[in-house]
Amino acid sequence: MCCFFTVLMFLGPRFAGIIWWIISPARWVGVAFESALWPILGLIFLPWSTLMYVAISPGGVNGFFEWAFLILAIIIDVGAYAGGGFGNKDKVPGMG
Repeated sequence: MCCFFTVLMFLGPRFAGIIWWIISPARWVGVAFESALWPILGLIFLPWSTLMYVAISPGGVNGFFEWAFLILAIIIDVGAYAGGGFGNKDKVPGMG
């Protein structure tokens, strides 16, 4: 079950971002980002934050809730990367 959750956490938002990009490419390049480089890098390294930014960018990131959702997405991205290292620290010699 842990492996399934890890795969879902890493591949789920990337897959959703690619599907959303195929369905609505104008929202990704033009409205949310200037070029295609930033959304590609965003989907590779910070997928939850990229998805949230694309979702809230047409109206602008200017209200409290927009910033709160964006910060929450960043926390989820960092947690996805740091959670595996913290959970497996007992398996690495000298870390336990």
